[in-house]
Amino acid sequence: MVGALRPLLAAEASAEAHASGTEPGDLEQAVWLRLLERLADDGPPTDPPGWLRHAVRSEARRLRRPARHERPYTSEPADTRSGPEQRALTADRTRALYAAVRRLPGRCPGLVAAFLSPKDLTYREIAGELGMSQGSLGPERSRCLGCLRRMLTAEVAAPERRGKER
Repeated sequence: MVGALRPLLAAEASAEAHASGTEPGDLEQAVWLRLLERLADDGPPTDPPGWLRHAVRSEARRLRRPARHERPYTSEPADTRSGPEQRALTADRTRALYAAVRRLPGRCPGLVAAFLSPKDLTYREIAGELGMSQGSLGPERSRCLGCLRRMLTAEVAAPERRGKER
């Protein structure tokens, strides 16, 4: 029964998830749980596809209700960066970022450093400072950021199973 209903559930959950403000996988999981509860209490439904459609819509409505009552905050949240531990972590991340930027090839270190500058330089100012055309800044920046992303991804390797690092 699970194998037969899986494609239908995936399609129904994808169709209803956007309107309920949830992920399709979360909606699918809620419906599977509802089916397991039903199987334990009342046995299998007489019309599984019909029951499944109804359950998806019902779960989507249930998930939509709290979203209607949620209101955004009108004030800014408290500053969580003020503690010494948070400042130390931020400083460490900043040092690691700038160290990686300095290791970039070609003129990427100067370009990325200009974009990270606290002076908030315009494209025209950066192009003048680096002696490049303003039109080539975007593609060059994209290449440099891709290189930086690959470099940082390689340095921050995911731990292996059982928490062991490579």
